[in-house]
Amino acid sequence: MPTRTPLSRDRIHAAALQLADRDGLRGLSMRAVAQALGVEAMSLYHHVRGKEALLDGLVDAVFAEFHLPVVGGDWREEMGSRSRSAREAMKRHPWAIGLMDSRRTPGPETLRHHDAVLGCLRAAGFSLALTGHAAALLDAHLYGFVVQELALPFQAEGELAEIGAEILGALPEAELPHFQEFALDHALQPGYAFGDEFEWGLELLLDGLAAHLADPVEARR
Repeated sequence: MPTRTPLSRDRIHAAALQLADRDGLRGLSMRAVAQALGVEAMSLYHHVRGKEALLDGLVDAVFAEFHLPVVGGDWREEMGSRSRSAREAMKRHPWAIGLMDSRRTPGPETLRHHDAVLGCLRAAGFSLALTGHAAALLDAHLYGFVVQELALPFQAEGELAEIGAEILGALPEAELPHFQEFALDHALQPGYAFGDEFEWGLELLLDGLAAHLADPVEARR
């Protein structure tokens, strides 16, 4: 008779992560996780207190996929790597976007990540106030962009061209000239990808933070 793998918190979180990625949070329940693992739902409660604790664990698992900034490393490279890796992680787990900083009982990976972000900025010479500004702006750019990116009604270039043709085809020729110019001469041109705007915005943000860091007045705040 084959030996059954013992139930553990890690196994429960792994099964829940697969369910959330496949079905979203609506399909996530203790019962559904138990069914995926081939056990009774009550057996999960020996390892996870309930659905809220399960969500804490899932958020923690996503944070663990973010690049962990190296305290003492080049802050610009570390923050850039963190933002890029976080964007890819949330695209893999789109259900997580509204949960990442919402938990009242954050897990160890979540806290470790935030500590590393703050520590990297402080080690680079950011004042406490500037550290707060930087962390807030980096998160706003990251989360805001991913929300918009995931909400777009197209994925591939061909889909964008099809939607664009439908919208423009319904407009009178002289109406909304700026929208038509942008669409025809830029967004619908070969090679355009909305996702490329993430890097442009990130570099602009990092440039701005670098300028504030170099300002002696800002550094004393």
